[in-house]
Amino acid sequence: MTSTAQEIRVVVVGGGILGVSTAYQLARRGAVVTLVSDGALAGGASGRSLAWLNSAAVRSPEYHRLRVLGIDRYRTLAAREPGLDWLRFDGGLAWGTAEQEADFRERFAHQRANGYEADWLSPAEIATVTPGVDPAAAPKCGAIFNPGEGWVDLPPLIERLAKEFTALGGEVVTEAGSATVRTAGGRVTGVATRSGLAWDCDAVVLATGAATPAMLSELGVSLGDRTPISLLVRTARVNAPLRAVLNTPRVSIRPTSDGALLLDSGWSEEEIVRHDDGTFEVRQSTVEGLLAEASAVLAGTPVLPLQSYAAGPKPIPADGQPVLGQLEEIAGCHVAFTHSGATLGLIAGELLADEIVTGRPHTLLAAFRPERFRR
Repeated sequence: MTSTAQEIRVVVVGGGILGVSTAYQLARRGAVVTLVSDGALAGGASGRSLAWLNSAAVRSPEYHRLRVLGIDRYRTLAAREPGLDWLRFDGGLAWGTAEQEADFRERFAHQRANGYEADWLSPAEIATVTPGVDPAAAPKCGAIFNPGEGWVDLPPLIERLAKEFTALGGEVVTEAGSATVRTAGGRVTGVATRSGLAWDCDAVVLATGAATPAMLSELGVSLGDRTPISLLVRTARVNAPLRAVLNTPRVSIRPTSDGALLLDSGWSEEEIVRHDDGTFEVRQSTVEGLLAEASAVLAGTPVLPLQSYAAGPKPIPADGQPVLGQLEEIAGCHVAFTHSGATLGLIAGELLADEIVTGRPHTLLAAFRPERFRR
């Protein structure tokens, strides 16, 4: 794109963290931006995410680097505005089963080799380093503690970014219904919504979460997808001193700013009932089981009263790596589709906005281009 930033008209489709972050960064760079959401902001996966800020797993060097940069952007925000109650860096604690010790030792060695701060804690050390965790629940071999990890509540962050976006002259359109990208001559020309709204534009960013592969399919572009249905349970306010994000074989837990706990797990996703018509339901026994699993790993096995739960698609590309950047097939059509929306939320928006405004591909996104699924 050779236009100046002031001449670039961009429509960002998607009201989650990736869409709002990208819209905000584009507006900062002087583009004329409209943010369009089918429902309310943070109404999709961003509103039901554990939102653990980390790069703990064994990943490619490019993905690890991007995630570490993502965490860095949150640290900058936290340093600039200390005291934000929806952004915390109190570390992360993880353990596996006794049978998974070798895998966790490999993860620990990988973290250390990459300069990712990590300590191996014995059960006796866990209570001191991470209050609120029952050391007896951990395996005898111990657990990994990553002091630099944290968590973010995405809805207040999205609200904040949207407010700053509109202050820069951006337009937010919510409850617009599903959107369709219009093209001509192999490039983007505009966006239209089911509600009858339409915009002409020079570029579009598709940040529609689990709906992204289907939207691309309508454009004749295939994108590998293995999106599951996930479950996030929220407790009522509890008297638990947990501050770190806790990841165990049967439950992951993080605290919230108002004293509640958020819970999820892999096994609970598998118990969600899927019907032939595409709908799904959550068994009460699954919710109760998740609450019981959380209680079992917390000090004092506290009673955890249920406040609410939410289920829905959790965007995951087929190879687990983010999909970020412009389509080869359609000029001006950019994609943001990833499982790690929370960790990458700020950095992805920044890098995508740079690409769109300057017209130059960013080297940090080279490994995450959509065309890798067609090669």
